[in-house]
Order: sequence, then structure tokens, then C-alpha cells
Amino acid sequence: MVEAYSIPVTKIEHSRLPGVNLENIPFGRTFTDHMLEADYEDGEWKNVEIKPYQPLVINPSLAALHYGQAIFEGIKAYKNQAGEAFIFRPFDNYNRFNISAARMQMPAVPEEIFIEGMRQLIALDKNWIPAMHDHSLYIRPFMFASDEMIGVRPSEKYKFLIILAPTGPYYSAPMRIYVEEKYTRAAPGGVGQAKAAGNYGASMFVTAEAKKQGYDQVLWTDVYEHKYVQEAGTMNVFFVIGDTAVTPDLGSGTILAGVTRDSVMTILEEMGLKVEERPVSIDTLMDAYKAGNLREVFGTGTAATVSLIRELRYKDFVMSFDTAKWTVTPEIKHRLDAIREGEAADTHGWMFRV
Repeated sequence: MVEAYSIPVTKIEHSRLPGVNLENIPFGRTFTDHMLEADYEDGEWKNVEIKPYQPLVINPSLAALHYGQAIFEGIKAYKNQAGEAFIFRPFDNYNRFNISAARMQMPAVPEEIFIEGMRQLIALDKNWIPAMHDHSLYIRPFMFASDEMIGVRPSEKYKFLIILAPTGPYYSAPMRIYVEEKYTRAAPGGVGQAKAAGNYGASMFVTAEAKKQGYDQVLWTDVYEHKYVQEAGTMNVFFVIGDTAVTPDLGSGTILAGVTRDSVMTILEEMGLKVEERPVSIDTLMDAYKAGNLREVFGTGTAATVSLIRELRYKDFVMSFDTAKWTVTPEIKHRLDAIREGEAADTHGWMFRV
């Protein structure tokens, strides 16, 4: 990484931070004073700058609005006990971002813009990082097609931005999850492994239907048989069966390769559990539940971190769990939080100093 990479900065005259209460701040509603913006034109990145957070002026013919050529990432920054700012595994998100870009026929963003630009932006707005447990600064890098024309083809121009949002806990209570058996999130050969904006737009109707029944999210199943579980709407998912933690494998290309997912697998192994990545059928889960072997179920994601799932419903079969008696999931969250907040040694090199 070229740390000497110079990005022009225009600072805001008066910070909005004094008027913001960072305690238990809702996710994605409040944004910091500054943002990073860059343009891709004529085959190169240019006009890279950090400036006050502000509206974008766009044309009604903007290509992204018509054809959905847009991707994003979710990353978090934390403060340790000394007040120093660190970003959690940003290079993993950087690599995944450019994998998404390639799948969506978009240009790769250089490391000096993505990583160094992020670092400089957070250094400028680091006072917005809540210095409280279970709080963080959510980082949203995103890119969209910016051609001003209508026509089904890859854009020739793109805009890349990074915005920041202080946040508290995403899910404050254990969740109820509905196992989806009709609609599909992704199919082999599609864009399920890309963090494409359209994946989330397509999920909203199904999630809304589940919420009408009192559920927080849906757990997607495979496109062919609706038998093998995939991922939840905002999370990868894990099942503790006996002394083994099982999570759906990435081989089908329909599941996002979560950075938190990967981190949790490492922590699980350190805790002495066996970890298996493999196809997981709903029948297997129901059989394990009936036998009393399905001990815990939880989700992992940047926004959700590690979230307890207290109920799974498949058709008329309900699997309920007493999360107060769980030991594995709370310990995972404790260990992950301790690393992120500087209370435990970062033996894996996950924390990137701002």
C-alpha cells in the first residue's frame, strides 16, 4: 500500500458531532462529516477527494438507476481502550469488492483509493467512532455506473464513494427466522457471491412477508429443491450440532463469502469445536433438533456481527431455543468483541491501524 498517496481534503467548517448522541445510535441513519468520492473516466480513476458529506447531483438517465450496475461493501472501525482507531479486516473486504466488480463488469478500484482513502477518511472523522461496547463506525464503500444514457451495456463511467455511519447494536435481541421455501435469493451461475445492490432489492418483498408473520429475517434455501439452507437476509448462518459447528459451503457460488463468517470459523476452532463447511439440508437440522443435538443457531455479518437465533420455522415445524443457556455463541461474540475493542491480543492481524 502506498501510504504517501495524497488525497485532496476539503474540511467541513463546523462538525455536526456535538449535536449527535452516539449511545445506542440506530444503524445507518446518521453519517459523519466527510466522505470520499472518485470518478472512473477514460479508463482511469481521477478526481479523488475527501470532502464534506453532501448530496450527489445526478442525471435522470444515470445508468445505475436503470440497469442496476452497483456494488458495495460493509466494514467496521473500532476504538481500543487507548482511544486508537482500527479497521477490522479491510483488505478482505477490498478483495471481495473487486471480485464483485469483476462479476458486474465494473472496473477494479485501486488499493490506494480504497484502503488508503478509507484510512485517511476515518482519520479525519475518527471522533465519530463511539467509544462504547457493541458500538462501531460502519464503513460503506460503494460504486455505481455513472454513464448518462439509456442502453443495456456496461457503463464507461463509474463513481466510487465511501461514507461512514456511527452505529450501535444492529439486532438488540435474539431473532426469529423463517426458512423460505418458495422464493430464491440466488442461483448457480448468478450473482449470489457478489455484493451487488440488486441482490438486496430482490429480497425485500420476501423479508416483508416474513415480518408480517412476526419473523425478523428469512433463511434462504437452494433454487432446485428448496431443501438446502444458504444464508439469511443480512447474515451467513451457523448451526452447532453436538461438538461441531456447521455452516453452508461456498461451492455453489450462491452464498456471500462473509469476512465475519471466516473470522468466526477461526475462533470456533480455537475454542476446540470442529468446523464443517458443507451442504446443510433442512431435514438434517430438523432431525438434529428432534434428537436434542441442535444446540445453537446464530448468524454472522458485518452489520449483525454475531446474532443469536432463538427460533427457526420451516413450514409448520418450529425449532425454538433457550438462548439464555447457550455457551458457544456468547463466547464467540465475547472473543471477537475483545479483539475488535483492543481487550485481547490480535494474533491474526485482523485490526488495521488508522
